[in-house]
Amino acid sequence: MEYRRMGKSGLQLSVLSFGSWVTFARQTDDQDNDRLMSIAYEAGVNFFDNAEVYSAGKSEEMMGRILKQKDWDRTSYVLSSKAFFGWKGEDKKPNQHGLSRKHLMEACHEALTRLQTDYLDLYYCHRSDPNVPMEEVVRTMNTLIQQGKILYWGTSEWSAAEIMEAHMVARELGLEGPAVEQPEYNLFNRRKMEAEFLSIFQNIGMGTTIWSPLASGLLTGKYNNGIPEGSRMSLEGYEWLKERSVLDDKIAKVIELAKMADELGVSLPTLSIAWCISNPNVTTAILGATKESQLNENLKALEVLPLLTPEVLAKIDEIMGTKPEILR
Repeated sequence: MEYRRMGKSGLQLSVLSFGSWVTFARQTDDQDNDRLMSIAYEAGVNFFDNAEVYSAGKSEEMMGRILKQKDWDRTSYVLSSKAFFGWKGEDKKPNQHGLSRKHLMEACHEALTRLQTDYLDLYYCHRSDPNVPMEEVVRTMNTLIQQGKILYWGTSEWSAAEIMEAHMVARELGLEGPAVEQPEYNLFNRRKMEAEFLSIFQNIGMGTTIWSPLASGLLTGKYNNGIPEGSRMSLEGYEWLKERSVLDDKIAKVIELAKMADELGVSLPTLSIAWCISNPNVTTAILGATKESQLNENLKALEVLPLLTPEVLAKIDEIMGTKPEILR
């Protein structure tokens, strides 16, 4: 396993990590998750990702039960949660979501209880919140750090302007700004990582924990002939994935990319994940899996990384046609 520093922080994350979005409590049970997390940990994965909204809190409860049973030193792995959406679904009341001090503090306490841990290594603002002053968000996250309940705070799906505002406010107050962002990054979604965030990487230093490196499974090739039963795009409540992702032109590109993977003698998923982590501004790519074979295969992305020469990367860009223009 390769480990990378999370931006300018001292924290080191495995370049491949394991997350629970969609899978935990929807596609997998405790027994499945125990095996999958064990495979990941034994392969050197040291970051496990979660959020209050995943399966309405059940995902955190499942991960908490498994970690409680394991004989893993708490200092050997990194655990995260995220707050914004709440976990009560459509029944949520005004202060049970968002980034107010009330919700961030209460959501953190709830996450600690569900995950059965004393502290979170990473705690994210799962979206930005225009209804809450940035000073309130920054102060609240720093209060949680000072209380020892979280070690680093971050953002997820924030814009570059919002991240910069948080850093400016933190600097004015003599507090810590966000150390990490969790954006979507894959061969279909490149603009933020390769263009919008460049000045932040260069001037501020920021870690990134990437979600959906396989574009919700699209880059595995399993949707090339329709949507298989039991896949995440077939799940109730995830129709938006289908609407956003499964377009004929995207499938055509995936088919061409699969041919290239064959020429290299590797699988399409490992090529796609290796491409993601070939970006030096990626700290870690979060893997999601429902089967042991799937996880074991995806972990082989590290073996594919050395094959990504400048020529191979240029050919991938040509096939996909998704490389953003960088304005100087």
